[in-house]
Amino acid sequence: MIKRILVVDDEEDILDLVLAVLDEEGYYVQTSPSGSIFQHVQRDLPDLILLDVLLNGKDGRVLCRQLKANELTKHIPVILFSAHIQREDALSESHADDFVGKPFEIQELLEVVKKHL
Repeated sequence: MIKRILVVDDEEDILDLVLAVLDEEGYYVQTSPSGSIFQHVQRDLPDLILLDVLLNGKDGRVLCRQLKANELTKHIPVILFSAHIQREDALSESHADDFVGKPFEIQELLEVVKKHL
């Protein structure tokens, strides 16, 4: 079964890069440039969510806490990524399953994704 990943980031270059990398690995990838994550999740539950911490006008840590508090989505692994927040702070403030710092190495991202799928 093909694993579905939702990537949420307001930087189009990051979305394009992550989409290409994950698609090449055989994942089904949906992208969102905004924090309208709940619209995507309600339509089609992903197997994993990659979520930027600093979205345009939204805080990915808050969105992650909301996902983890929702019965429908609390089981979905959420991996935060950011250039501005430290790993320990991001994880403790969000209840995320993991964190990848930007800029990231492609291999590092793939290893973290595989670990949670």
